[in-house]
Order: sequence, then C-alpha cells, then structure tokens
Amino acid sequence: MAKLIEVRRIWDQAPHNAFTDLIRFKDRWFCAFREGKGHVCDTGKLRVIASPDGQEWKSVALMAWDGGDVRDAKLSITGDGQLMLSGAVRFVKPVAGHVHQSVTWLSPDGETWTEPNRVADPNFWMWSVTWHKGVGYGIGYSCTAKHLIRLYHTKDGKKWDTLADDLFPGGTYANETSLVFAPDDACYCLLRRDDKPSSAQLGVSKPPYTGWVWRDLGVTIGGPKMIRLPDGRFLATVRLYDKRVRTGLCTIDPDKGALTEILTLPSGGDTSYAGMVLHDGLLWLSYYSSHEGKTSIYLAKVKLEP
Repeated sequence: MAKLIEVRRIWDQAPHNAFTDLIRFKDRWFCAFREGKGHVCDTGKLRVIASPDGQEWKSVALMAWDGGDVRDAKLSITGDGQLMLSGAVRFVKPVAGHVHQSVTWLSPDGETWTEPNRVADPNFWMWSVTWHKGVGYGIGYSCTAKHLIRLYHTKDGKKWDTLADDLFPGGTYANETSLVFAPDDACYCLLRRDDKPSSAQLGVSKPPYTGWVWRDLGVTIGGPKMIRLPDGRFLATVRLYDKRVRTGLCTIDPDKGALTEILTLPSGGDTSYAGMVLHDGLLWLSYYSSHEGKTSIYLAKVKLEP
C-alpha cells in the first residue's frame, strides 16, 4: 500500500536536530525544526530551511528566545496567504509564574518574519495549527498539574480565542494533537495520551466544534501528524513504541477506530515528529531520527497505492 521511494538526510548541523514540519509554499519547500544541544536543553531554537526542489536546502530563519527553549516547530498557511510558524517557549526561569508560552511568527515569503506573537493562554502548549475556510484551529494542552486540552481559533494567526474547553475529560495526560477537516466540515483529532492508559484517541466534532466524540485507538503514539487524502483515506505518521521505537506511516479507520502501520521509515531511538505533504503523486515526509548515530532531519518520498 505504501512504497518507500527515497529517503535522505537533509540537515544535521546542530548537536540535536528534531521535531519537524514540512510545507509547500509559493512553489518552494519549507521545513522547520528545533536545534539544540539535546532532546531537552535551555537554548533550543527553531530553524526554517527552504528548497526549490527538495534537494538543496538553505537556512532562511532562526527563531531564538532569550532565557527560553523554543520547541515544536509547526508550519501552516493562513487564511490570507501568509506562511505561519508556530511553536512554544519553555522558560528557563518562570516568567510571571508561567513556564510555557505558545508563539507564532508570520511571513509573506518564508524569509522575512514578524516578531513573535504570544498566543493562547500562558502554560498552554498549542501544539499544531490547521486552517479551514479562513480560520485557524489549534489545540493547546495544559502544562500544569491540571491536565486538560483547549481548542483555540483565529482569523489572523495573532489573536486567538478559546472555542472549547476541556475537550477530552478523560483523566489522563492528553497532549499532542493533529487536526484534519473533512469536506463536510467535520473535524478529526488524533490525540496522544501519556500516563495510564496511554493509548491514542481519535476525536470527531461537527461545527461549531464544541462537542467531541472520542474513540480509543488502542496504540501508544508520539508526535502525531495526520492528513486526509483526496480519496478520503486518513494517514498518520507517528512514533510507535511496540517492539522497537520507530517512526511509522499508518492508516486510520475512523469508523473502526483502528490505526494500522503500513510502512516503517528508516528510524530508531530518538525519532518521529513528521511533516506530511502530498505533491505530484508522492507523499513527502520530513521527520527526525537517531538511527544513524546523530539525531538528524530526514526527507522521505513515498508512493501510495490506490
């Protein structure tokens, strides 16, 4: 169902290169990720690199925060056609009692960027953003002892309002998410959970997205990224923990509540956090892995069977 056509390392200049996203914007490829001294350090930065063809890449932006570790780069295109980079800052020392702050940057061309916009609520980590009919949606998860997730929305990427609170009152640590909208405006959410139980959830909601129904997928995942193909199939790239830790491309059956791995990407150890773009009949994926020693950024191309 899925055949790996090509995979290669595209960036490894920092001691630790991880947590990617990938997008095609104005006929160029953009990949964003975190650079740091390790998986967690106090000086992490978000780097954006660009390429006309996916072969040769150049750095076009580096986002740093004095006194903070900037994490989880996510790319999206706003309703008015700007490229948006989102992430979260983990403060080395609490600021006004807060330890985390979600932020966005906007760019008309991928190279000239605004100053960071503080978005969502302090101590809520807005993990990714999906735009639908001119509105951006993102779920933030609480970084305090009271674990809950909150749905935010925006029209400009700068001002965000809470749309729904405590989406998954499951009593466990719900956190990373990926949102996908269907042609009938239904919104699907792939949700990571930690603690016990730790199995992933698939949520679905109809407008105005204030009420959600959840199905247990029965699999523990990390770094979820989900897309919907034109033929209606749902694909997700996640970190899988059974057998050996790896990055796997999976199908999701929303009716059965089933996640099934169809391709294991060359990966291992510290890995996953993918970007996914369907382009010219191929699925392009960015991800990171340490299977070759140094934790580096990889780009894969996958042929999907009908």
